[in-house]
Amino acid sequence: MATGVWLAGGRGSVAATSIAGAIAIRAGLADSTGCVTELPQLRSPALPALTELVFGGHDPATTPLGKKIEALAAAGVLPVRLVTALADDLAAVEPEIRPVPAAPTQGETAALIAEDIVAFRRRHGLDRVVVINVSATEPAAAPHPGHANPDALRRALDEPGTVLPPSSLYAYAAFTAGCPYVDFTPSTGARLPALDALARHHGVPYAGHDGKTGETLVKSVLAPMFAMRNLRVRTWSGTNLLGGGDGANLAEPGPNAAKATSKQRVLRETLGYEPQGTTRIEYVDDIGDFKTAWDLVTFSGFLGTAMRMEFTWHGCDSALAAPLVLDLARLTSGAHRAGRVGPLTELAFFFKDPLGPVPEPTGPDPGGTEKPPGAADRRDRQRATGPVPHGLAEQWALLASFVRGLADA
Repeated sequence: MATGVWLAGGRGSVAATSIAGAIAIRAGLADSTGCVTELPQLRSPALPALTELVFGGHDPATTPLGKKIEALAAAGVLPVRLVTALADDLAAVEPEIRPVPAAPTQGETAALIAEDIVAFRRRHGLDRVVVINVSATEPAAAPHPGHANPDALRRALDEPGTVLPPSSLYAYAAFTAGCPYVDFTPSTGARLPALDALARHHGVPYAGHDGKTGETLVKSVLAPMFAMRNLRVRTWSGTNLLGGGDGANLAEPGPNAAKATSKQRVLRETLGYEPQGTTRIEYVDDIGDFKTAWDLVTFSGFLGTAMRMEFTWHGCDSALAAPLVLDLARLTSGAHRAGRVGPLTELAFFFKDPLGPVPEPTGPDPGGTEKPPGAADRRDRQRATGPVPHGLAEQWALLASFVRGLADA
């Protein structure tokens, strides 16, 4: 079940840690701590093995993977011993992380991206390729008439100018190449009507958004506790300090706003109301690839007694994110193999702002061209319905059921 993992942002910290981690596990130099698909409840023959993952991608940066791993080791993200031990394997992956294609129109650029992905699949004899966006967070996408349906989008992309943000252009390219897509960032990605319709037309699934690795992971455990104990949360405020490239990017107002909105959603969805408070994100260069979150929660108990809770989370962003990237590659590949189409709502466990169900389109096929073999038959299989849970325990139960269903498909 050889599976390609095409990483948009393939030379970044999360991508490099994911690649190095998979190679280290394959070589017996590391265990699979952090990879939830290696737990007994989720281990399944329906998923490709970690050893069957093959890596490629795009990145505008030119830093060699080996140098990136050296820098991550020096920062304490991964063991120094892996720098030398993985050198040959990283050198083999190096030519597969290519410059981002560019062309006069976004339509031509998307075609070049798709060509690179298809060539990668053929070159390595892969059963399928999962495209995963781990690039920098974008501001929210500006509305455009082309976002409404695939025909309008194709016409718009053939004209000069920006129609789609990079995350959405990669989703477009992935779908036209017949590949599933995962957005590990809070960027727009596939969350446009035209792209959902295009994914269904090409018979591929997609997942997202914004990997849940730190403060929001804790929120998704604590918020259900307050709800189940019928304790009224009055305020919930947090301050996040980040370094590294992600922190530098989030110092910009647009990406910062997109990230903060994503982080707060779990409270509204889990509690049924939004308590007063905000999430602040600040860039602190000195802490590098690590992040610290301080949260203050005030709540009312029996007879209105005022109480408070505080917690601090200090973690390594890349080391927390990388195993989830590997999990998502395996799960999305398994879903594609099982014939799943459209949003994979059962993967909410991994995301701050998980995708909800999208109504099936009605009327003629939105792609405007002949469907790939079997696509129409796959549309109605294993469709998720109802609201997506935001509490971690409920999300875990949904994920476990999803994996069992893949084995039965």
